[in-house]
Amino acid sequence: MRKGRFLLWTFWISLLSLTGFTYYYMEHVIPDRINIIRDQEEIIQFPLPLSATLQSESEEVVLGSISNIPQDQINIIRNQQFSLYGKSEGSYRLTLDLFGLIHFKEIQVEVVNTQYAIPCGAPVGIYLKSNGIMVIGTGEITGPDGVPAEPAAGILKSGDYIESINGKTLETKEELAEAVSKLNGQDATLSIRRDEEIMSVTLQPVIDQDGSQKLGVWVRSDTQGIGTMTYLDLNGNFGALGHGISDSDTGEVVQISQGTLYDTEIVGIEKGSIGNPGVMSGVIYYGPGSLLGDIDTNSEVGIFGTANEKFRQAMNMQPMQIGYRQDVKKGPAVIRSGISGEIKDYRIEILKVDYSTSHKNKSLVIQVTDPELLTLTGGIVQGMSGSPIIQDNKLIGAVTHVFIQDSTKGYGIFIENMLTH
Repeated sequence: MRKGRFLLWTFWISLLSLTGFTYYYMEHVIPDRINIIRDQEEIIQFPLPLSATLQSESEEVVLGSISNIPQDQINIIRNQQFSLYGKSEGSYRLTLDLFGLIHFKEIQVEVVNTQYAIPCGAPVGIYLKSNGIMVIGTGEITGPDGVPAEPAAGILKSGDYIESINGKTLETKEELAEAVSKLNGQDATLSIRRDEEIMSVTLQPVIDQDGSQKLGVWVRSDTQGIGTMTYLDLNGNFGALGHGISDSDTGEVVQISQGTLYDTEIVGIEKGSIGNPGVMSGVIYYGPGSLLGDIDTNSEVGIFGTANEKFRQAMNMQPMQIGYRQDVKKGPAVIRSGISGEIKDYRIEILKVDYSTSHKNKSLVIQVTDPELLTLTGGIVQGMSGSPIIQDNKLIGAVTHVFIQDSTKGYGIFIENMLTH
């Protein structure tokens, strides 16, 4: 009886494990979103371990089975290919049912015109001004009597944005410091933004040992660094990095009021080692003559804005067709980078593709295989984020992160996630 119960439990546990694994697998290999070109048949293949039924909810998106007969519903046997055809631009929906009975997921279909962009790969200097003064932490202040106090503790927290003090609008941390120095013992009423909610808080300043008034808060109002330009579209709009610029202390994506791009020169490369990612260092040339464009958005999928005429002329390269997630496959590809001082293409291998939308900037796992780049950098280093990924003569993504334990490997983002930021 004990053996029978053990076998029964083993059976049910194995069945649940298999069901869970199958669900997880299908969730990540079947895209939640598909972009197709209007008036162009798209051949698609889902690596399904089970049979399924796919149904179009609109006459504008036509399905085609192996029989090549257009219809609104088809049966897919495991990894059988099928076709999609979009008659008109717009957003439509497919439904996928397992065995034709169990509803599994809905797939958004975007019918678009053919898109082109220039894959850049050029290093750029980045300067961002935060929208408000970012709080990065609070701290103690020791008064003349040697007694410590922490006036901001429990009132302000990391990630808050200070917008004004006693009704006076603030833009820089220097303006905040000056306003606090003139309080003359009065309380400081701060207008802060926390998770998009505006609120008012009051702090009582403390006299420091040097006699100055302080609020016991660490703040930052701008940030800068070096990254890689991913693309320049035909209207002069750019996307870079493939991930947002986050504050080094809070880890939060910086909310910006404005930003600018500048010329930069790479002066050194530190190769990565196990547990320590490499980094490229450079000089950012600030000034009107070095300006390359304006940044208007900092999001989890990159920074975006408009390039000026100087940068457009510098990126006078052939535009390339955009490849969507269903075009991406495991196998050889290249990344474009100007890390050597010259913009070149380097060989990589796409090891894994996650077609779901659960990881916006970690949909691809890539490995650098190009001997020249491995000699130069050891693989992927900080500052290469945004390097465009090209496969089958299409711009399909960008490098976003490096693996800490193996600098030859890293993550990438689908280019469509950047284009639809």
